[in-house]
Amino acid sequence: MAVKKGTLSIDSENIFPIIKKWVYSDHDIFVRELVSNGCDAITKLKKLDMMGEYELPEGYKPKIEVIVNPEEKTMKFIDNGLGMTAEEVEEYITQIAFSGATQFLEKYKDKTTEDDMIGHFGLGFYSAFMVADEVQIDTLSYKKGAKPVHWASEGGTEYEMQEGSRTTVGSEITLYLNEDSLEFANEYRAREVLERYCSFMPVEIFLSRANAEPEYDTIDEADVLDTDTVVEHITEEPKEGEEGEPKQKAKIVRRPVSISDIHPLWTKNPSECTKEEYIEFYRKVFMDYKEPLFWIHLNMDYPFNLKGILYFPKINTEYESIEGKIKLYNNQVFIADNIKEVIPEFLMVLKGVIDCPDLPLNVSRSALQNDGFVNKVADYISKKVADKLNGMFKTDRENYEKYWDDISPFIKFGCLKDEKFGEKMKDSMLYKNLEHKYLTLEDIIKEAKGEAEVEEAAKEEPESTDADADKEPEKTRIFYVTDEVQQSQYINMFKAQGQDAIILTHNIDSAFITYLEQKHQEVQFLRIDADVHDSLKDEVAEDEKEAFQKTAESLVEIFRKELGNDKLEVKVEKLKDDKVASMAVLSEENRRMQEMMKMYGMSGMDPSMFGSQATLVLNANHPLVQFLAENKLSKNVPVICKQLYDLAMLAHKPLSPEEMTAFVQRSNEIMMLLTK
Repeated sequence: MAVKKGTLSIDSENIFPIIKKWVYSDHDIFVRELVSNGCDAITKLKKLDMMGEYELPEGYKPKIEVIVNPEEKTMKFIDNGLGMTAEEVEEYITQIAFSGATQFLEKYKDKTTEDDMIGHFGLGFYSAFMVADEVQIDTLSYKKGAKPVHWASEGGTEYEMQEGSRTTVGSEITLYLNEDSLEFANEYRAREVLERYCSFMPVEIFLSRANAEPEYDTIDEADVLDTDTVVEHITEEPKEGEEGEPKQKAKIVRRPVSISDIHPLWTKNPSECTKEEYIEFYRKVFMDYKEPLFWIHLNMDYPFNLKGILYFPKINTEYESIEGKIKLYNNQVFIADNIKEVIPEFLMVLKGVIDCPDLPLNVSRSALQNDGFVNKVADYISKKVADKLNGMFKTDRENYEKYWDDISPFIKFGCLKDEKFGEKMKDSMLYKNLEHKYLTLEDIIKEAKGEAEVEEAAKEEPESTDADADKEPEKTRIFYVTDEVQQSQYINMFKAQGQDAIILTHNIDSAFITYLEQKHQEVQFLRIDADVHDSLKDEVAEDEKEAFQKTAESLVEIFRKELGNDKLEVKVEKLKDDKVASMAVLSEENRRMQEMMKMYGMSGMDPSMFGSQATLVLNANHPLVQFLAENKLSKNVPVICKQLYDLAMLAHKPLSPEEMTAFVQRSNEIMMLLTK
């Protein structure tokens, strides 16, 4: 074969910056592309053997070798796939690969980096020129009578092709690395990249360093394989004082270990996988020493091909700090982490792998967003997660409750983000009550309605009028707690009267209760300190009402004066718990307004604009409050008023640094009074 030279129709000044910026912003991706090409060549050769068009040699073991040579600054990719003839090299390398790069240039030259490419398949071979000054191909086709071919190109614009010297079927690609890319000739860096992109490719991949000193292992003679290179046979005599026969050992050249697991767990049938295998796979892939709570094995062939495993990691922090990782694969080739166009956003708190060969990965992210097929994939994944959770709720309630605190933020986020998911999960949502018992919303509503009916029956029902018919039906009130320590005073009062509330401590719960109220118009959520529940109060007798009103007005006046706030909201009630002198309440509406202001960075605004100051509630049954009503002129009135106010606020929300300083100083003064 005569030497053939040619020029490729690519302007390197144009193509290089764009390919670099667009497709290969991670330069290491060339490793994935070249190994993938080798995998394809092996897969095609095996298929030809199955079809009877080629017979694989006896003992054939498909493999890809990656050899780094730091001295010569080269990197080789060798496969024993189907190889290429001179005509095929001409077609697939000098025409398709390079014309593909040209088309890419035309399509993307005026775009911005926001419209990032996903899979980049189709420009695989050309990626070699991102790291190499020169690329050489030595290949021999499986076809009878085929001659070896040597192809070389410097810079990716001119090439030279002639007969080569390769004697075995397959291809060897040699990269002469440029000065900016010498890191890839380092064995440790090459291993890191291979493990990132090629850990689960369907062909064994072996990495070695050229001219490296051989390493050895000593094994039992009985364990020697036909493929082992034995360097020395060793007889080990028993140690002094020990009995037994001499042991026969063999010193062998260390067996190469494949970087890739060619049968990853997600490719197996779920019934074939053990709990230990799932946990081992999780730890290996995600480097997480903690055990996952549970997992979902996805296995679908129709209407599209999708396999994978989604793990629910242990979550014990606030929602914002949770970050999962879902790795996307195409036929066991790693594509990217957390592609939100394919994986529903709320699932991003999970960890897992998804392999979907049917996904159109060589397109832009914006195209993926509008792709109907991609949306079906996302819907399927979401449905399988909901099915798994519902199944656990129905058949394994004990474990479901055990996991609930960890998985509830994720499920609530899913309900907020995905209406279909929320609809599927509505009957499997749990809520923890004050006794730390898990209830469904239906259980809670029944319980709350039962109390409401008892309260209503205790009152004398007035005759109904036409005006009553136009009124909205009374909402069922459900009380909740956001901080069991902060709100312990309210909780104790509730428990003493046999009242219940649910515990909602995650940041996402604020948005979630609004969502629930929209879905259940008959329900209203109130924080436990939003109001004084009727069951916590004594009725004021009819003949005491006038005197009680005067006492209340007097106490309001005293507190406004001593606290220097003439707008202070003060209510006087007869609380059943005579150990509580004062407490604070803030209406649900006003508190949600405060939270919204905080969320949107409006905390600098004056809360009083929205009437969102807490109301001070005084207990007329408490001796301290009675003392104030009867001894307005006492010198201790100011200190008692301030202390009762701060105590009420402490049980409601944290004090500011200035308020806390004053409270501590005042507490010391009060204790000093006890010494006199």
